[in-house]
Amino acid sequence: MERKTESAVNGDGDDNLTMEDVFAKTLVPSWRNQITVRALVTSFALSVVFSFIVCKLNLTTGVIPSLNVAAGLLGFAMVKSWTALMAKCGYLKQPFTRQENTVIQTCVVASSGIAFSSGTGSYLLGMSSRVAAQADAGNTPVNVKALSLGWIIAFLFVVSFVGLFSIVPLRKIMVLKYKLTYPSGTATAHLINSFHTPSGSKLAKRKVAMLFKSFCFSFGFGFFQWFFAGGDDCGFSNFPTFGLKAFSQRFYFDFSSTYVGVGMICSYMVNVSLLIGAIISWGIMWPLIEAKKGDWYSASLPSSSLHGIQGYRVFLAIAMMLGDGLYNILYMTLVSIQSFYCKKRTTPSPSQEENNMHVDDKKRIEYFLKDQIPNWFAILGYVILAVISIVIVPLIFHPLKWYHIIVAYAFAPLLAFCNAYGCGLTDWSLASNYGKVAILVFSAWVGLDHGGVLAGLASCGVMMSIVSTAADLMQDFKTGYLTLSSPRSMFLGQVIGTAMGCVISPLVFWFFYKAYSVGDPDGSYPAPYGLLYRGIALLGVEGFSSLPKNCVKFAVLCFVAAMVINFVGTLLRKYETKYRIYRFVPNPMCMAIPFYLGGYFAIDMCVGSLILFAWQMRNKKSADDFSAAVASGLICGESLWGVPAAVLALAGVKAPICMKFTKGG
Repeated sequence: MERKTESAVNGDGDDNLTMEDVFAKTLVPSWRNQITVRALVTSFALSVVFSFIVCKLNLTTGVIPSLNVAAGLLGFAMVKSWTALMAKCGYLKQPFTRQENTVIQTCVVASSGIAFSSGTGSYLLGMSSRVAAQADAGNTPVNVKALSLGWIIAFLFVVSFVGLFSIVPLRKIMVLKYKLTYPSGTATAHLINSFHTPSGSKLAKRKVAMLFKSFCFSFGFGFFQWFFAGGDDCGFSNFPTFGLKAFSQRFYFDFSSTYVGVGMICSYMVNVSLLIGAIISWGIMWPLIEAKKGDWYSASLPSSSLHGIQGYRVFLAIAMMLGDGLYNILYMTLVSIQSFYCKKRTTPSPSQEENNMHVDDKKRIEYFLKDQIPNWFAILGYVILAVISIVIVPLIFHPLKWYHIIVAYAFAPLLAFCNAYGCGLTDWSLASNYGKVAILVFSAWVGLDHGGVLAGLASCGVMMSIVSTAADLMQDFKTGYLTLSSPRSMFLGQVIGTAMGCVISPLVFWFFYKAYSVGDPDGSYPAPYGLLYRGIALLGVEGFSSLPKNCVKFAVLCFVAAMVINFVGTLLRKYETKYRIYRFVPNPMCMAIPFYLGGYFAIDMCVGSLILFAWQMRNKKSADDFSAAVASGLICGESLWGVPAAVLALAGVKAPICMKFTKGG
C-alpha cells in the first residue's frame, strides 16, 4: 500500500520505486548543513509575512486555518529561485535539499504558531484596560495591566521554550514505538518530498504561479476597497448585501478575500457550523432576548455591557466553548488510554517487527536515531527554564506567586504529553482548551480582590505556550522522520523559529494595536477572544452571580448542547459507517464563535466553500492540485494589504470616498 501511495506522490509512474528509492542517489546532509544561512533568512522573511496574516486573523475573528501548504510552497519557491540564480552564476556550493526545506517549514510554523499562542488576540489583550472597560466587573487596577512591548516580549521568551524541552524525551516513543500519525506533519512531509522529485518540482512551480496570481488579485482588491472606506461604517466591508435589516443583525457579505480563502481551506462542515451558529444566535436568540430589555436586564445599559445583551452573547459562547473543550479533553483522554492499552497488548516482538518493516521505514529509523538529543539535556533544560519562569513571571504579573507557577509546571509535562499524543491520533491540538481550564482554576484560586482576573489570564499564557509548542515539536519530529531530517535540526529549527516569533509577533501586534482600535466590538479589529477570555476569568472569580437574568439557564443549555452534539457525532462516527452521517454533525466550537461576532465572516467562508465545490464539480484534479495555493494567495494578499493600510492610518491619511448605505426616505 505504501509503495503505490508514495509512487503516486512522485508522479514518476514506476510502481516499483518507493519514496526513498527516488532519493537514493541524493546525499543526506549532516544536521549542521541542514540549517543554512539561506534557510534562516528565508524563514525570517516568511515568519514576518505569516505573523501579519495570523495576527490579522486573530484580531478579526480568531479563525485560523492551516497555512502549511503556503509556507511550504513559498519556502520552496524562494530558495529554489535563489539556488537557480546562483547555479547560473556558478556560485552554487550546496544544492537545495528536502531536509533544508523541512527546516524552513519548521521555523516558519514555529514562528507563526507563537502569533497564536502569544495571546495577543486573546488572553494578553484581555488584560488591557480597553477590553476591561467592556466587562464592567473586575475593572480595577489590580486586575488590569497596561500593554507594552517590553514585558510582552520578555514574557514570551520566558514561557515559550519550556514546552519544547518537556516533550523531547518522548519523541522515540511517539514516533517509533506507537507510530502516531500526526496527520499535518505527515501531509507536510509528503508535500516537501513531492516538491523535490522531478515531476513534483514542475507542479510546485505551477502552484506558486497560481498563488502569486491570487495574491495579486487579493492585494489589488483590498487596495481598491480602501478608496471607498473614508469614514465610519463606510466601504465594501459594510455592504448590506441582504438588506438593512439583515445588516443590523450582522448578516451580510463583506467582500473579504481573506475569509473567502479561509473558507476554501476549512472543511465544508466547519463553514456550515459557523453559519448555523450565526443563524441560531443573531437570527433567533438575540432578537428574542432583546425583546425582554427592561425585564431581563436594564434598558439603560449600553450595548457593550456584560450585564446586558452583550453578557448573553459572551457567556453563552463561553459555555458552548467550555462544553466542547471539556468533551474533547475527556474524549482524548479515553482514546489515549485505550490506544496505550491496545498497543501494549498487541506490541510485536522486535524481530517480528523488523521483518514486517518496510524498507523505507528502516532507512527513516536509521536517520531518526542517528543524531540523538540526550534526555539529560532535555530534563535539565526544562528545569532551568522552569526556575527562570518561577522567578520572572511573578515580577511581570504580581498577582501570580511563585507557588502558582510551580503548580503549573508540575502539571504541564503531563498535559503537554496528553495534547501531543492526542494530536498524533486526531490532529487536534487542545492547547486553548487547557488554557481556558487554567484560567478558571487560577482565577478562582487567587480571587477577585487579589488580582484573580489578571492571574488567570497570565496562567493561561503559561499553560498554552507549553502545551501548544510541545504538540508542534512532535509534528515536526514526524515531518523530519519522513524526510530524513535530523531530530537535532528539527529541534534547533523549532527553537530558532520560536525565538523569531517571540520578537516578530509582538511587534506585528503592536503595529495593529497602535494603528487601530483593537478590541472595539464595532471596529475593524474586534478581537473577540480578548473579551471572551476575560469573561472566563470573571466566571472564575465571581461565579454566576454577576450574569444577567436567565443567562445561567441558557449557558447550561449551551454547555449541555455542546456535549450532546459531540457525543452524537462520536457515536455516528463509530457505529454508522454506511452513509457517514457524522459528516453532517455541526462543530459546537465553530457554532459558538458567531455568537459574539455575527454571521458576516461565516457568509464569506461559505462563499469560499461554494467556489471550491463548483471547482471540484468542474475539474476535481485541478481543484485538488491548486485550491490550497489559490486560497493561500487570497489570504496572504488582503492580509498583507493591512500593512500599507495601517501605515496610512498612522499617518492620518483617509480614503477619499465614503460609500455608505442608509434607509430611503
